[in-house]
Amino acid sequence: MSRFLGQHILSVNQFDLDAITQIFNVADTMQVYTRREKRTTVLDGAILGNLFFEPSTRTRVSFGTAFNLLGGEVRETVGVSNSALAKGESLYDTARVLSGYSDVIAMRHPDAGSVEEFSKGSRVPCINGGDGPNEHPTQALLDLYTIKKELAFHQRDINGLHIAMVGDLKFGRTVHSLAKLLCLFKDIRFTFIAPTELGMPDYILDTITNAGHQFNIQDSLDGQFDADICYQTRVQEERFPSKEEANKYRGKFRLNQAIYTQHFKSKTVIMHPLPRDSRADANELDNDLNQNPNLAIFRQTDNGVLVRMALFALALGVENKVKDYERAVPWHYHSN
Repeated sequence: MSRFLGQHILSVNQFDLDAITQIFNVADTMQVYTRREKRTTVLDGAILGNLFFEPSTRTRVSFGTAFNLLGGEVRETVGVSNSALAKGESLYDTARVLSGYSDVIAMRHPDAGSVEEFSKGSRVPCINGGDGPNEHPTQALLDLYTIKKELAFHQRDINGLHIAMVGDLKFGRTVHSLAKLLCLFKDIRFTFIAPTELGMPDYILDTITNAGHQFNIQDSLDGQFDADICYQTRVQEERFPSKEEANKYRGKFRLNQAIYTQHFKSKTVIMHPLPRDSRADANELDNDLNQNPNLAIFRQTDNGVLVRMALFALALGVENKVKDYERAVPWHYHSN
């Protein structure tokens, strides 16, 4: 029986290397469906409750797409104002009700710990799609999956990785979760590049130290970085007390082709959890990087569907039945 069957997925702290290997192995088998080479109806009749009480595009649509590609149906609630939470209903009561309508629930909420609180009232597995500044476990998994695939292209593995994390590391929940996952591997080097006020939280630094890894802290992009991965983050404007406060840091760590060439190796992979802030005063990742083969941001988003399909299959116990419900795709499809 799968260790994931019927289980909530709330935090990267739940995963060890064996669990990650299992998820990634299942994700690999999903590529035939994301490429529309075949289709499966293994979750025919199943319903995903996609509950997003905070703005989202990629994560929300990715969860829905992943479930649809497994043959299931999706019901969505978007925004607190459009839900009974606006009338004072508790997360527990919402969970008891909506889990009666669903077979699995994906949820995003602006408050740290909210998805775990919700899960206590749920009668079906819940997957954390981001709980405020706390965690984003599925993003961390797809990031790690992307790192694994990108390094494999260069005949490398994750052990011995050097990763530079750049930007808002205080409020960027994606880097918190990813750093925790990377601590499961060997000989990881972290370089944290951020304004002092937006540096990586101490508890993450302690986790890295206790796991026997090394980190270096810088407040600017000065110098040469031999990083294998450059992971850029957006200034998390919604986490600041005011827009004016966030504006103090906007555009501090822009990356364009010239800066990339000056500071990073020719094979350094560029990642970003998206959305990248393309406004002129921010321009985190310049459009002149779009043709750089090392820009992996759209491969990340593609990988997100694979990983979330794997998590749904594992949570509902169908990971070994997917091919049994496979069919040919009755339309011509080609994707670059």
